[in-house]
Amino acid sequence: MPTAIAVTSPDLVLPPHDRQTPPAVVQPLDTLESSLTGMHALIEQHGYVISLYPSSVSGEVTRRLHTVRSVLESDRIALLGIDLPPLGLALLAQQLRQLSVCDFSPGVLASSARLLAHYIYAGALLGSVAKLDRVPVSLKSHAKSWVPGAQFAVLANPRPQLIRVGQEELPGPEFGTRLLAAAGQAPSDWVTATLAPAWRVQGVATVPLPEESARWWGTPRLVEFAAGLYDVSVLYQLVSSVRREECHWCGLELIGDRCGFCAAPLPPPPSSSSSSSQELPGGAVRAASSVRALPRGAT
Repeated sequence: MPTAIAVTSPDLVLPPHDRQTPPAVVQPLDTLESSLTGMHALIEQHGYVISLYPSSVSGEVTRRLHTVRSVLESDRIALLGIDLPPLGLALLAQQLRQLSVCDFSPGVLASSARLLAHYIYAGALLGSVAKLDRVPVSLKSHAKSWVPGAQFAVLANPRPQLIRVGQEELPGPEFGTRLLAAAGQAPSDWVTATLAPAWRVQGVATVPLPEESARWWGTPRLVEFAAGLYDVSVLYQLVSSVRREECHWCGLELIGDRCGFCAAPLPPPPSSSSSSSQELPGGAVRAASSVRALPRGAT
């Protein structure tokens, strides 16, 4: 069975691209007892569980996740706090679900989350930035947000940026992506009619707005969007091009500079090897002999 991918709420489970993509599960559940029972069943069935949670989630949720892992005394549960907006996290979970049926070990799959997150363009169209505290906002933008009809396009990942709609352009990915859009109380076609063509996306899908989105962005008047890689062969090429290491603490395979399961950092490599590798986002290192994972315009 493939490694199980878990998220903290049902609205973070995106529809699968195909029949091969496994569903995601929800953890934690309503009570500690049900969470323990459910997580134990997942480990018995899948062997390993990768649980993603947004950095904005309540402390009660994270405490219960850590309590479940502690009570079960299991080293087969990876708890990954991801600093992405809710829709971006849902997209990352979908990508990990796609890769879970490939030949990656659980350790590589868990540690690939940080790498894949750097290739997700997550943002929102906002009617106000007055309560936005997760992306830097200038005083000038705060003042403009009180102007009737003002709209702002905000990019939270991979590089924070804020623009006034109609006056500037929001920088997008230089590789082939699919765009997800989720509308709140103030629906607008700017994301699908303007942003999608400007970013030259290779498909647009509308999904329900996650419940956490209004709190993350500081307003219910928004259209959240996330663009990322969607072809499993490209995702596989990206992850497989990265050099694999063995965790010195738990023994699992990993990519990047930290184990996804035990969080142990990777010891620094000898200086003599620095000239034969290329650093990737998320602390990953690609061997010099590997092909370029994302040529410009690739899908």
